[in-house]
Amino acid sequence: MGVGKTRLIRFSRVVSLSHTLQPGVPCWPGDPPMSIEPVAELHQDGYYLNRLTLGEHTGTHVNAPNHFFAGGRGVDQLPADLLVLPAVVIDCRQAAAANPDFVLTPSDIGRFEERFGLVPPGSAVLLLTGWHARWPDEQAYLNAGPDGRFHFPGFGEDAVRFLLEERGASAFGIDTHGLDPGADDTYSANKRALAHGALVLENLTNLDLLPPIGSTVVIGVLRVAGGSGAPAAVLALAP
Repeated sequence: MGVGKTRLIRFSRVVSLSHTLQPGVPCWPGDPPMSIEPVAELHQDGYYLNRLTLGEHTGTHVNAPNHFFAGGRGVDQLPADLLVLPAVVIDCRQAAAANPDFVLTPSDIGRFEERFGLVPPGSAVLLLTGWHARWPDEQAYLNAGPDGRFHFPGFGEDAVRFLLEERGASAFGIDTHGLDPGADDTYSANKRALAHGALVLENLTNLDLLPPIGSTVVIGVLRVAGGSGAPAAVLALAP
């Protein structure tokens, strides 16, 4: 939004876009599994408290630039005005159902804009693939094939470049475990977004409850010192 700019937010519904954190949620290979360990019990200690063990990229989370770039800012350095953004939701569920390796292209964005208008500058562009329905089944969610690669849809690097350079997007989000299609092990879209200073949100849910335009996302980030990312409580203020 920037200094000196005023934005009026009107909404009629609040929608949670974050999955519940619990043991057994899908984790990227090599990431620590989520665990909850009781530390204090109400009947014994007079209060209830758990110890949580999880990775920075467990569940619905934010990626910070230092996830891929040495010297990039950590999650604790993300500016507050990057955490409240107008949202655009691109629905690719039909294409993703037909092809789990679906890649969003500038042509797909063009077709969206023909119906709903240009993506406004400063938007969080959220890709609704329908993959949230597979959560928390890790096998179905990551969808590894015989080739050892994951097969789930995502943003193409060209689409991210177009949205950054031609539309001035500020953030990208998706309801899968990665901004890139699962088969892209170079993470090209993710790297393109983070190199530009945009925010990246992964493992979102309930995007199907939002209209294509008109919502505002509010991103609650754990400000982990030097963190490469952090679990996020993401809310949408829907019209």
